Amino acid sequence: MNSEIYVDKTGLLTYTNKVMNTLQGYICNSRPRRFGKSIAANMLTAYYSRGCDSEAMFSGLTIGQAPDFKTHLNRYDVIHLDIQWCIEPAGGAEKVVSYITEKTVGELREYYPAEIPEHVKSLPEALSCVNGATGRKFILIIDEWDVLIRDEADNQKIQEDYIRFLRALFKGTEPTKYIQLAYLTGILPIKKVKTQSALNNFDEYTMLFAGALAPYVGFTEDEVRRLCGKYQRDFEKVKRWYDGYLLGNYQVYNPRAVVTLMLNGQFKSYWSETGSYEAIVPLLNMDFDGLKSALIEMIAGNSVEVQVGTFQNDVVNFANKDDVLTYLIHLGYLAYDQNTERAFVPNEEIRQELIKATQRKKWNEFLDFQRESFVLLDATLDMDAETVAEQIEKIHMDYASAIQYHNENSLSSVLSIAYLSAMQYYFKPVRELPTGRGFADFVFIPKPEYIQDYPAMVVELKWNRSAKTAMQQIKERHYPDSLKAYTGEILLVAVNYDKKTKVHQCLIEKYEKEG
Repeated sequence: MNSEIYVDKTGLLTYTNKVMNTLQGYICNSRPRRFGKSIAANMLTAYYSRGCDSEAMFSGLTIGQAPDFKTHLNRYDVIHLDIQWCIEPAGGAEKVVSYITEKTVGELREYYPAEIPEHVKSLPEALSCVNGATGRKFILIIDEWDVLIRDEADNQKIQEDYIRFLRALFKGTEPTKYIQLAYLTGILPIKKVKTQSALNNFDEYTMLFAGALAPYVGFTEDEVRRLCGKYQRDFEKVKRWYDGYLLGNYQVYNPRAVVTLMLNGQFKSYWSETGSYEAIVPLLNMDFDGLKSALIEMIAGNSVEVQVGTFQNDVVNFANKDDVLTYLIHLGYLAYDQNTERAFVPNEEIRQELIKATQRKKWNEFLDFQRESFVLLDATLDMDAETVAEQIEKIHMDYASAIQYHNENSLSSVLSIAYLSAMQYYFKPVRELPTGRGFADFVFIPKPEYIQDYPAMVVELKWNRSAKTAMQQIKERHYPDSLKAYTGEILLVAVNYDKKTKVHQCLIEKYEKEG
């Protein structure tokens, strides 16, 4: 709260107050790095811990207006563990469980010397002893709960010891007696860690399904809009750069990127500073059927279908491309629409990071598409309609193995992939009319630094009609809403694909503004 930018997320406390001491009071709220997970965990501790006096801190915030604000304020024994922090003082990952147990039981014994017998060495047993003697219940908060699952994935003993520790702490009848609320946060969800029943009594809120907790970790669009007003930033530009995560009914932004932008005004990718960048480079080069073509599609602005239910939280032994894509969703490199069950690149920041990662591995597929795409983009800017038609046809033919050649929806994918190279100079294409038989309408808006050298482009793709019909439709619609306020040059690009002949036609015109 002492920071220049503070966004009130105490609405989370209204939810945890409601579910504590119930079957829903076991929560795992997972998000990517720099989404404010630790801040949320610290907030819970500050509010609930009877070791704190935080009424003045919270009274002016959202939770301060709740009827039960004081009912739970500073009333509980809170055990707050940061697993990442524990590794160093423990002397290594293999000693984390024994370190946590020894230190926490020792601290409990300071407060409850008569209630915990000397022979008790187990943390769950110590908590049970305190509860049995005093009736007190505990709130357990574990930050970076999954760091041993992710970073020690090759060490089976460390993983088994840690899962056994968590299971003893939270599973069964006895823990329900001493736990008032359990809140775990990290990057990965809990379920399917080694066994189906690792900790299946937890409700999980993830990048796949955030439920009621969607607005409380990460910045919502309304919050970002207010910050843009305060710091005089262009909201639409901020949205193009950093928007994209769909959590329920909310568009959610990475707080790290937004706060840094507001304070220094520099639009760039802050994602590689999160520490997970190196971990994804080998993922993108895995030899699973369809993985690379799916990534190329998403980098170009499309979404792809992904089966997220097969991922086992095993970050070493991936079974298929869906496992890799699901892991990338949890890491924040992809976003997920739970309604359509499709994954996509969330924003310009992440797109740049993925392109950097692909360049590190020198994909032939990616380089080939980029090379052909640069020819197409140059031809479009030169208004060379014949070459544009030839290049789209060539890319369509080359890409036909990965998609259904004659499916009109797949033609949309072909078009966006054909203009893959435009991502260097343009934002993700705006899909003005993503539905309807036989056409796809894309709007390419140049990034501000390229606005003097690159025109905006409206690209209309018809299916079994004519390029003339496509151009007429662009003109009849005047031009898409997203370009009404645009002051630079605009190109209209009309393309038709003939299903029988497999031939593409193209017309290109400069848009003449009225008046």
